[in-house]
Amino acid sequence: MYGSEDQHYDRSAGRGWKASAAAVGAVLLIAGCSSGESGKDPDPGGSPVRQQPKASDPYWVDPQGNAAKQVAEYRHDGNDRDAEQIEKIASQPVAEWITDPDAAAAETQVREHTEAATKADRDALLALYNIPHRDCGQYSKGGAADGNAYRTWIDAVAKGIGDRRATVVLEPDALLHVVDGCTPGEFHGERFDLLKGAIEKLKSLQNTKVYLDGGNPGGPKPNDLYQPLKSAGIDQADGFAVNVSNYYGTQESTAFGKELSMKFGNKPFVIDTSRNGNGPYTEGNPDERWCNPPGRALGEAPTTKTADDAVDAYLWIKRPGESDGECKGGPPAGQWWPEYALGLAKGAK
Repeated sequence: MYGSEDQHYDRSAGRGWKASAAAVGAVLLIAGCSSGESGKDPDPGGSPVRQQPKASDPYWVDPQGNAAKQVAEYRHDGNDRDAEQIEKIASQPVAEWITDPDAAAAETQVREHTEAATKADRDALLALYNIPHRDCGQYSKGGAADGNAYRTWIDAVAKGIGDRRATVVLEPDALLHVVDGCTPGEFHGERFDLLKGAIEKLKSLQNTKVYLDGGNPGGPKPNDLYQPLKSAGIDQADGFAVNVSNYYGTQESTAFGKELSMKFGNKPFVIDTSRNGNGPYTEGNPDERWCNPPGRALGEAPTTKTADDAVDAYLWIKRPGESDGECKGGPPAGQWWPEYALGLAKGAK
């Protein structure tokens, strides 16, 4: 993908785990290791799980995510040292990527996730990633078959959310690939129309916030992004997202976001800090620096208490530890890669 890697959450990536009863039991307690809250909230199965403090981090921590399963496996094997490292990921909320082009499956996934978040009195964080001609045939290629299929899919996603609280990051890289020419020109008009329609549909819901992907400091400049964002309906969105699945530091991402924000009347934005602790990789082939770069680190923990009033939240949109694609020894895009996850966690400041 253009400067922002895989972004897709492969639902099959976390399957095939083998765990004993003890390991499974450990999973149910992972998410609360650093929450700082005295209360406990129910997870989807009714087991106790501690969330992050709601006032500063209102998003749901999924106790059944890949990181939590990895912690359980490490604990079961007596590998407490690595388990403590992966807990840095397992204890934080990460986005649920909705990628299945089947509308019914997407609706079910969204409903289950938002219902679980609601039971824990938290907000769901979703990344929608199914635009037609997605990723220009690269590592995360795919998407809806055509515009009508995408409209049906968005309707299903909206139905799955209902009146539950959700924050949606809409179609990472969809506009960047318009600006850089990766997406053929014949599809640009339709893409703007689909994104605008998606924003309108999602914003018709009672408790849903929508942030349209707005690039990163290493991609198209704010001047180049202005008209595409305008055409895609940014005025109707709550804001835009910066640095999705990328590595640019928070300070640099904030400066980029504020420059873009000014063009839209100081529109707020969110920053993906999931892997930006050490900034971007600057060695090797420039065309693949974005793909599973070594020596990276977790960034700031998710929070709505940011260092700048223009920034609505720091979020972990990219799921730390899931591969960018089959490069540098990595598994397919979206699959859990424990060795890479450990590197991110150990590098965290």
